[in-house]
Amino acid sequence: MVVASPTKLHSEEHLAIELPTVDLSGDRSMVSNLIVKACEEYGFFKVKNHGVPHDIIAQMEKESFNFFAKPFDEKQKVEPAKPFGYGCKNIGFNGDMGEVEYLLLNINPLSIAERSKTISNDPAKFSSAVSAYIEAVRELACELLDLMAEGLRVPDRSVFSRLIRDVDSDSLIRLNHYPPMPLLCKDEDSSPCNQNKVGFGEHSDPQILTILRSNDVGGLQISLNDGAWVPVTPDPATFWVNVGDLLQAMTNGRFVSVRHKALTNSSKSRMSMAYFAGPPPNARITVPPEMITPTKPALYKPFTWAEFKKAAYAMRLGDRRLGLFRMEGDEQVA
Repeated sequence: MVVASPTKLHSEEHLAIELPTVDLSGDRSMVSNLIVKACEEYGFFKVKNHGVPHDIIAQMEKESFNFFAKPFDEKQKVEPAKPFGYGCKNIGFNGDMGEVEYLLLNINPLSIAERSKTISNDPAKFSSAVSAYIEAVRELACELLDLMAEGLRVPDRSVFSRLIRDVDSDSLIRLNHYPPMPLLCKDEDSSPCNQNKVGFGEHSDPQILTILRSNDVGGLQISLNDGAWVPVTPDPATFWVNVGDLLQAMTNGRFVSVRHKALTNSSKSRMSMAYFAGPPPNARITVPPEMITPTKPALYKPFTWAEFKKAAYAMRLGDRRLGLFRMEGDEQVA
């Protein structure tokens, strides 16, 4: 069953909109069709009855909070994020900043086990929690990608999911912590103000798909087609799913790589866990032939994930990367 989200979302620009909620226990044909609709209209939707066990989620959250609760000098013992490791305020390599601290990890179990030695007082427990969580959300991501292929009427239903099932998949997990910021903004009489700060600036995700979960503190916002920013109501019982740049390219522009950002809360900590489903570096990003027609020619040149990632890492967080790979003569903004 697929239903409209019962929670209306408000912003200064929009009085109210509704984002779709997908119940994965519903009729498969209906689910696949309405996931496609959500990806076309928003590039963003929520899933419930997702099949990820609660205990796996709870253990991952516990281990994450345990790390972020450590003194700063303890957290600095973890290798700085270049790109993997611990980061604080610095986002990427090109000067982007935000009120966020994070752990960025490759999904390789051996890599996780090695990094766990400086992340946790119980490395085996941390490594086990992260690996179990990655396995569960990767299965969810694959199921969603298969449903998308079915809804797009692509005969090869694993055309997207096989890229992240590949042993060389370049997928990542990022644990973000946005501390409360009550004292960062003061007026002249030194009393705290209620202005929230940018935790993670406007951007789209470069990979195929993102599976996101956060605690019950708000802060995430998405951008609509008209540029208005809409806050997303937190729902710890579900996962949020957003389309990445590669999936926009592989669907020939039918799906929208949603632009989003995160704000801090003035009084509460927000934590999010994002799984970025990526293909192998040498994977060639192309459109299924069924999605190219005389009236809908190919919008993007074929490219590899390594080529796209190199371009993305050379740009600022908010830059639009897909424009570099559009077909010549196509002047639309990516």
